[in-house]
Amino acid sequence: MHAFLRAIGFTEAAQSEYEVELLLDDVYQNYQRRAAVKSESGKKAFVELTKTYGPEIGIKVCGELDQYGFHRQYYMPFFYGSGVTTSEELSVERRASGDSFVGVCDDGRVGISLIFYVQNPAEYCRKDIFHTLKGSRATTTFSGLSLGGMILLPLEKKDECEEEQTEYFRKRNSMVSAAKNGNQEAIENLTLEDMDIYTMLSRRVLHEDVFSIVDTFFMPYGMECDQYQIMGTINFYTRVYNEHTKEALYQMNIECNGMIFDICINRRDLLGDPEIGRRFKGSIWLQGRINFPD
Repeated sequence: MHAFLRAIGFTEAAQSEYEVELLLDDVYQNYQRRAAVKSESGKKAFVELTKTYGPEIGIKVCGELDQYGFHRQYYMPFFYGSGVTTSEELSVERRASGDSFVGVCDDGRVGISLIFYVQNPAEYCRKDIFHTLKGSRATTTFSGLSLGGMILLPLEKKDECEEEQTEYFRKRNSMVSAAKNGNQEAIENLTLEDMDIYTMLSRRVLHEDVFSIVDTFFMPYGMECDQYQIMGTINFYTRVYNEHTKEALYQMNIECNGMIFDICINRRDLLGDPEIGRRFKGSIWLQGRINFPD
């Protein structure tokens, strides 16, 4: 988490504990938003302090407030994404360290359980305490912070290919849902399909570059459960600046495995120039904002 301060424009702070403490003190003294949730006993409260340092980027400081004052438990750099990434059901688990949470979402478009860091822990605590989360149709907005990536040229596609890909994802999602419910035919079809894809890739990779075959992917990366290696097509992008350090950042909206979400990366860490239609390949720390129904 400490290293990802660089992704929102705090390169020096990411390299110095002293700079981090100054930054966190600035959030504590000059926060722009405060959210608090009392414990069931009423003797203490979970407090979330937020300060933004640019468009949709900032730092949250979270901790416990009791009769002796505020006790910081953890902090997190964040980048808020746009739109709704998935409407699939999710579960939330408390992490071992403090009142931080991870969400788990099974989205058939990816084929794996997506684990993400929850961006709005105070709101989740409030909903959970009042037992309004269970059975609700909450949606999730994903976003990612990246410490390294590159821009790849796009693949040449025909309009028919785009339509076929959309139809493919629709059918695959339907089969994955059926397989989860125990449909044996769907399980067999998915197994045969994966075997056919593996055979095709094994044959073509002998004569072609792998990135001319694979258009997009989303897979776990490293030791942390919420970090992934991704490649996706850039829908649009903006160049923004950290208001505190003036470092340049790129915020990109990408489509990856049929999912659309936003990522933020320091300009220094991006190899190449982003353009609409080109592809981004890199590693991300996956975050998610749970959108609770009113």
